[in-house]
Amino acid sequence: MRTKIRNPKDFYAGLIFIAFGAIGALVGPRYGLGTAARMGPGYFPTALGIILVLMGFAISLRSLKQSGEPVAPWQARPLLLVTGAVVAFAFLLGPLGLVAAILALVFLAALAGGEFRPREMALLYLALAMLAVGLFVYGLGLPFRLWPR
Repeated sequence: MRTKIRNPKDFYAGLIFIAFGAIGALVGPRYGLGTAARMGPGYFPTALGIILVLMGFAISLRSLKQSGEPVAPWQARPLLLVTGAVVAFAFLLGPLGLVAAILALVFLAALAGGEFRPREMALLYLALAMLAVGLFVYGLGLPFRLWPR
């Protein structure tokens, strides 16, 4: 008997949940579980991994019954630009500071979309920069440099 996948997006999303959950559930116990009252460093990753595996199975099984959209064709440009934006942020944070690194992140990520809207990009940049500076530098007191050296 052959089963038809009616909702490929959910099916593959469930498989991704299962894969990441299995990694967490298999690696977590190596750090020591402890008990529920006295959790060790491996308790949370193991528990979260098991929960992800169960959710992945539920999502994948549901995809066999409910119809849904097919998976869109794979596009390299958005994947590379968004990944590049995160890598650029990581490399630019030290030498250029938080404010300029966020600008690079938002600019490169905005190029990944089909439409480039300068006004929306500027508003997003301002909001993210103010939120990051307010939360991380002033709120939490983290020692991020704000501006270039």
